[in-house]
Amino acid sequence: MVIAAARAALARLLTAEFRGVFFKSLGLTLLVLVAIWLGIGSLFDIAVFPWLQSFLPDLPSWVGWVGLAAAVVAGIGLAVALAFLIAPVSAIVAGLFLDEVAEAVERYDYPADPPGAAMPPLRSLVISIKFFGVVVAGNVLALLLLLVPGVNLIAFFIINGYLLGREFFEFAAMRYLGEEEARALRRRHAGTVFLAGLLVAAFLAVPLVNLATPIFAAAMMVHLFKAVAARDARAAPYSAGAGTEWRGR
Repeated sequence: MVIAAARAALARLLTAEFRGVFFKSLGLTLLVLVAIWLGIGSLFDIAVFPWLQSFLPDLPSWVGWVGLAAAVVAGIGLAVALAFLIAPVSAIVAGLFLDEVAEAVERYDYPADPPGAAMPPLRSLVISIKFFGVVVAGNVLALLLLLVPGVNLIAFFIINGYLLGREFFEFAAMRYLGEEEARALRRRHAGTVFLAGLLVAAFLAVPLVNLATPIFAAAMMVHLFKAVAARDARAAPYSAGAGTEWRGR
């Protein structure tokens, strides 16, 4: 079930509509990173350097070279920090387009099914921020656990598999169910959702590829929701109003 959902998501990832979402999110991500770079550079030019000059007005000549070296090191550190921020920033930006991804999956792969309902803008923003927090936590954890041999990769995948699986599956489920119903469905299929989250964590762990993580995860979880909902329906069908609860909000 999980592998089938992942394969279906990967197949759609290369289509024109998905590429459009990816390039939009990538473009906004780069704009945000450039703004951060310029903002921090301006802060140094406007506040930090003048303060240093006023604090130490009579500097020996060699201090200038030290300052230059410090500026180079700071620039390298900033570049590393921005590289670290690529995945988290892309997560919060791409979170704004996840409904577009889900709608494309529904349109192409489930044309006979009733479509899900897009989330209100405020709820979509909240989910984007949650995605950002999860990705930041995952990246920080990955850096910290590099220092702990034997548990680093295992802990990274377990923690991120759980967090990413939970967030993205509930996003997909809430297009069709109410929030509590979506959480209950995720709990009933916790093992399946966790395995799917491990695949998302594997995507996240690959540099540059991780820029497409939110798009891949959203598409895969729509497929996974459809699969588990169909399996549950064969055992105990959902009530007729379950899929419309969100629309009434």
